[in-house]
Amino acid sequence: MTTAGGEASARAATHGPRTLAVAGLAHALHDGYTDVIYVLLPVWQAEFGLGYGRLAMLRGLYAGAMALLQMPAGRLAALLGGRTVLAAGTALAALGYALAGASGGLLGLSVALALAGAGGSTQHPIGSSAVSRAYGLGARGPLGFYNFSGDLGKAAVPAAMSLVIAATSWRHALWGLSGLGLVVAAAVLVLMPPPRPEPSDVLGVSQRPGQRSSPVGFGLLLAIGVLDTAARMGLLTFLPFLLQAKGASLSTMGLGLALVFLGGAAGKASCGWLGERLGLLRTVLLTEGGTAVLILGVLALPLGPALVMLPVLGAMLNGTSTVLYGTVPELWTGARAESAFALFYTGVIGSGAVAPVGFGVLGDAAGPAWATVATAFTALATLPLAMRLAPRLAPDRRAPGLH
Repeated sequence: MTTAGGEASARAATHGPRTLAVAGLAHALHDGYTDVIYVLLPVWQAEFGLGYGRLAMLRGLYAGAMALLQMPAGRLAALLGGRTVLAAGTALAALGYALAGASGGLLGLSVALALAGAGGSTQHPIGSSAVSRAYGLGARGPLGFYNFSGDLGKAAVPAAMSLVIAATSWRHALWGLSGLGLVVAAAVLVLMPPPRPEPSDVLGVSQRPGQRSSPVGFGLLLAIGVLDTAARMGLLTFLPFLLQAKGASLSTMGLGLALVFLGGAAGKASCGWLGERLGLLRTVLLTEGGTAVLILGVLALPLGPALVMLPVLGAMLNGTSTVLYGTVPELWTGARAESAFALFYTGVIGSGAVAPVGFGVLGDAAGPAWATVATAFTALATLPLAMRLAPRLAPDRRAPGLH
């Protein structure tokens, strides 16, 4: 007779690598779709004469649709199957970018990006769930690779698009990117194994003795996540314009974004390690304080030194999120922990939609440099919240050596 654990191991060995490969491919494409907008903002500003507020609104429409539809996408996947919904969402995102390439003004771009964001809402809940179910209790490592694949897409797609736009036009580049999305949608539909029943304790997260939910602590954690995301997305909205003002060409702007995203991938890995050793408080103080200092440094320095600083800035920008996500189950345990994750993701992605619009309005009123300074102060605003949160964590998670 085969034990339940043996069956789970056999399923992981059979379906795990293929599920991980297809989900990672979809994650890379969708994260690339999300961040290629930053390369396109200066192009759209020049072609359509848009101010910073309207440009940020375009980015906000994409991120807003993606944030609002994450939970409905998960429910739809339960009815129709994750593979079908992920393939359809990927095709919808591709269609949105095809329409953006055919648009002639702000209205057409707005509708197209909202459609693309709606398609993008399917990727995170379905991809992460598929990998978790495929690997069961051994999902932590594969989920780490799945998350890293998204960072590869963030680095590769904007850089590649900047080169293609320089060689042809932004419209042809978007149509090519749309075609790539249709290929990935077909790969998801054909190659992704059918989902397995969800195991109990998918991530192997065990509750600590005496651990209890802390709604106040969760609220503080969510507030830190919202501010952290606002600072990151606000900076990324203005970074191409800052580099352009320093004399960067379109391809150099793409390179700058790629350096930030590659640094972000390294930051996710390194700050997860730091979080285990330094605790949440010290890690947040380091990453958010470092983010503020580096933002101001990139703003003040000429192009060459600023480019050198961008990978370190990317590591600081992304590093906090790794520690925050890992803290969610420690503050909200029990049957509703899954809902808490959904709420946390909706909050931070929603912040990524709304905050750039506010920074964009500030950029129109005071200039992009002052709006960038505001993103640095937004990062610093997380520090007192982290200090209030630390006492609500288990002693070994606050700041080892300080309890």
